[in-house]
Amino acid sequence: MKSPVSDLAPSDGEEGSDRTPLLQRAPRAETAPVCCSARYNLAFLSFFGFFVLYSLRVNLSVALVDMVDSNTTAKDNRTSYECAEHSAPIKVLRNQTGKKYQWDAETQGWILGSFFYGYIITQIPGGYVASRSGGKLLLGFGVLGTAVFTLFTPLAADFGFGALVALRALEGLGEGVTFPAMHAMWSSWAPPLERSKLLSISYAGAQLGTVVSLPLSGVICYYMNWTYVFYFFGLVGIIWFILWICLVSDTPETHKTITPYEKEYILSSLKNQLSSQKSVPWIPMLKSLPLWAIVVAHFSYNWTFYTLLTLLPTYMKEVLRFNIQENGFLSAVPYLGCWLCMILSGQAADNLRARWNFSTLWVRRVFSLIGMIGPAIFLVAAGFIGCDYSLAVAFLTISTTLGGFCSSGFSINHLDIAPSYAGILLGITNTFATIPGMIGPIIARSLTPENTIGEWQTVFCIAAAINVFGAIFFTLFAKGEVQNWAISDHRGHRN
Repeated sequence: MKSPVSDLAPSDGEEGSDRTPLLQRAPRAETAPVCCSARYNLAFLSFFGFFVLYSLRVNLSVALVDMVDSNTTAKDNRTSYECAEHSAPIKVLRNQTGKKYQWDAETQGWILGSFFYGYIITQIPGGYVASRSGGKLLLGFGVLGTAVFTLFTPLAADFGFGALVALRALEGLGEGVTFPAMHAMWSSWAPPLERSKLLSISYAGAQLGTVVSLPLSGVICYYMNWTYVFYFFGLVGIIWFILWICLVSDTPETHKTITPYEKEYILSSLKNQLSSQKSVPWIPMLKSLPLWAIVVAHFSYNWTFYTLLTLLPTYMKEVLRFNIQENGFLSAVPYLGCWLCMILSGQAADNLRARWNFSTLWVRRVFSLIGMIGPAIFLVAAGFIGCDYSLAVAFLTISTTLGGFCSSGFSINHLDIAPSYAGILLGITNTFATIPGMIGPIIARSLTPENTIGEWQTVFCIAAAINVFGAIFFTLFAKGEVQNWAISDHRGHRN
């Protein structure tokens, strides 16, 4: 079966036809075995790395509930009474030994948001350093730094609001290099016909980290106290760092235990896709419309992602009125669905390209459309079903689950258009995509002063509209082949 778009003529000299070089222009090496392979070991170890990263990122949002004096939060109570109490509180003896702080809602917002002010700064520098020096140490020390700073969170909280904000910003600086560094590593490790599989496995750890850390942090707070949340996840991060340094290499050439057959398979599949240029082609890169297609899609997707990540527990507690124990688990359910979807969609995307000969561009477009327009539909639906708790949870879960398709859509398109500069490109797109994490929840809060269902409908509709716009823009302007500015010999990937 042929790709619906593989026979289209080139639109112009620069862009060319959408034919992945490995598929159409070079002899295809026989696939190296998956079992015990170095590239899949890298995928699974990075999976646990991103699991740790997102655990370190979201645990504060749970622990903060226990860190703040209930008398302070009572003054800022915004619970809506449109919906009836969903269930009676579960009476369990709760540990109350953790220290309490007098932080109002605005102060809490600054503490939670400060992470992004550090995170946005190191995106592009992280991608540049990784493209020059390799991503192994950069990613490893990014996680290690975040883990160590997390261990000092209770101490910073004792010093005061300013110290905790500064610490969270430093954690953001550490995490900011991780995604660009990982993309840079995959540019040397991921054969084109396995990119969707390998990268979806790798980055799916972020979703599972959210799934596990939200309820686990709540359990730790409930039966121990909030300080142990930071000690536990911080120590897990340090253990992961030791494994990462011992078991991973920047490239197949420097890996100690990779088989010669797998090394040859990876290197031959990437032949003619990588650039030998020593300088980064900044001007052509920034003028590239396919890059801006990814920027718009990434920004749009993250608007919904960060809005729900930050405010979904609030929506379930203050509007749908689930109790705190149910809230922790139900807030995690949508991300479990997203994790499963990322894994499965990665397998499907590469099968469509390798076995059915669908073009790279077609796969990236379709998966991005499903992963952005699908969530938009169910997000709007969730806002218009009123107090039907079951449907609300179901629609929000479906919305977040379908977003997993984007992991094989625009999320890895950087590697399609410029493998040599994938880390830098992700740094650029993630810089713009971090902005929704800084302003999205603030705008959502300002639109819901009374926390009514009608106000939340507006929040969901805005997020859905932004998602749809991003999906359309990406579909119109994305490309699926290596761009001429990304290789030193402009004919290298076509001859």
